[in-house]
Amino acid sequence: MDKEKKHHEHHGLHFHDTGTAADVEAVMKKYDRESNVRVWTGTPKLIIRLIMVAFSLYCIIDAVFLTTLPETRLSVFMGMIVFLGFLTFPVRKGAERPNHMPWYDIILLILGSGAFFFYAANAMDAIRLSARIIRDPMFMAAGIIAILALAELCRRCVGLPILCVAGALLIYTFASGLDVLQVVRTLFYTTNGIFSAPVQVCVKFIVIFIIFGAFLERTGVADFFIRFANAAVGRFSGGPAKVAVVASALEGMASGSSVANTVGSGSITIPMMKKMGYKPEFAAAVEAAASTGGQIMPPIMGAAAFLMAEFTGEPYGTIAVRAIIPALLYFTGIFIAVHLEAKKLGMKGIPKEELPKASELLKEIYLLIPLIVLIYLVGSSTFTMAYSATISIIAAIIVGVLNKRERLTFTRLLDALENGARSSITVVVACGIAGVIAGCITVTGLASKLLGAIVALSGGYVIVALLLTMLCCIVLGMGVPTTANYCIMAATCAPILMDPSLGVPKMAAHFFVFYFGIVADITPPVALAAYAGAAIAKSDPMKTGLNATKLAIAAFIVPYVFALSPAMLLIDVSGPVEIVQICISALIGIFGIAASLNGYFIRKIPVPLRLLLMVGGLCMVFPGTVTDVLGLVMIAGTALYQRLMLNHENRSGLAAA
Repeated sequence: MDKEKKHHEHHGLHFHDTGTAADVEAVMKKYDRESNVRVWTGTPKLIIRLIMVAFSLYCIIDAVFLTTLPETRLSVFMGMIVFLGFLTFPVRKGAERPNHMPWYDIILLILGSGAFFFYAANAMDAIRLSARIIRDPMFMAAGIIAILALAELCRRCVGLPILCVAGALLIYTFASGLDVLQVVRTLFYTTNGIFSAPVQVCVKFIVIFIIFGAFLERTGVADFFIRFANAAVGRFSGGPAKVAVVASALEGMASGSSVANTVGSGSITIPMMKKMGYKPEFAAAVEAAASTGGQIMPPIMGAAAFLMAEFTGEPYGTIAVRAIIPALLYFTGIFIAVHLEAKKLGMKGIPKEELPKASELLKEIYLLIPLIVLIYLVGSSTFTMAYSATISIIAAIIVGVLNKRERLTFTRLLDALENGARSSITVVVACGIAGVIAGCITVTGLASKLLGAIVALSGGYVIVALLLTMLCCIVLGMGVPTTANYCIMAATCAPILMDPSLGVPKMAAHFFVFYFGIVADITPPVALAAYAGAAIAKSDPMKTGLNATKLAIAAFIVPYVFALSPAMLLIDVSGPVEIVQICISALIGIFGIAASLNGYFIRKIPVPLRLLLMVGGLCMVFPGTVTDVLGLVMIAGTALYQRLMLNHENRSGLAAA
């Protein structure tokens, strides 16, 4: 806590702006289930710490060097995750009695992890038995125990929303005619359930990238990003809000959680925004919207980029490149909304003498080396993802040792390995349950039924199908972590858009459902990132959520653009002119819609002109020369009228004086 307090004071903040460091920790525990952990002290803490460190090292060695039988490899991995999970997460929030683990948790730990280890030890027998495994009581008992233990751990560290989806689909699966034994075999002893693509990708490289993120955090790069954002945009009107946008975009390159990003950088930026004069709900909304956008920011994209590569068959590097333009448009949209709000309130920037000097930042530019190494290695396609991440971890260690501001000591190195393991638990558990969901959808053929229903309702109109799919994604994505969120969308919603009658390309369909799954974090009623920001700002959660949704309007527009014009994702591009044209058109459209929602551009906008701006913005977003010209005329005409009226008011004021 003292370290966190010093970190805040380094940025010129005082804790009375939002509360104490304990208040920030309380926010994390309320909205981020990963922060609700058991309290271990003394020798038990040391033992568990060493177990976590050993798990991280095992994951790196396994991914880079080992070639174990997949069934053994995956079940051992999940067994360790379940073991660590029950050691870490108590049965309910607030269970913080030091060095205490109830008897029932010890039983769950032993039975749950033991079921996975039983499968690992008898993997060859399970393979030989194949479908006849349902006749073996020991294998069936192990499967049932493993599934139930994983579900309980998911409740503790991920939450109920994803379990409700899984539960509803299990009921539907049983109603479809499958018995318990068939379902257990499908979900536990095949690659159509827990051990499907999401968990396989976790073993291959997601966990290593999470460990890389833990090391990157300890190089001091997050603090560098905030100071860089201050130097870049802090001096402009409404500077702190623009700092929040830029800093969150940069932090999103390595962060994997909307809530953690909101609380981490928000504890610094939200007090700055409030002090500048922004309303609490707006300040919290800016941070929540920007932090949520961090999940779509390459190269990491909340680890979903790796899963997307697995689901689509495209190289990871290609997916990261495709994500650049939409992500930049998203953050530009928030930046525009923040700028308009600052102008409306007549705000100024942060005084120059309070901003970091460019010369100081240049001396610390080496902090970006691990990210540069990562991008180069994964982009070269010469090395495996796991090898690239491992080399990047080594680069992060070297950079951390060289950083005098926050030097990486041996103790902090162990902290990084420990936190990497702990952060992996939630992601892997969520991916395991996402595998259960995907397995139920596959075995029942629900995806094709959902596809048929939406295609029928849309009447063959792509825009209607996109709208219906968007609503499905937002509902299914509520309260679900990024990785599991995308897994669910890829299994349920992406196939709908890829139907030949709609003609949306595979990559555009996957990006579309990914974006709308992510915005569930700021879309009421389950807007976890917005509520976390509201808790820091002491603002109304629902108002904060609504403000965040308005600020993130680009996230609701850009997916339609690349679904209807895949050139934005660099798909079937005729040339750079086409890409530039689509980006400019989308940007002007986003500006028109943002100004309409804000009600200010140059001066206060009358209601009829706000409606005109909204229509013009939507026209610019919808691809086509006619709609682009029509939208441009509406937006440019409104801007010209606003300028003329302002000049008229100024002349009238001078004449009166």
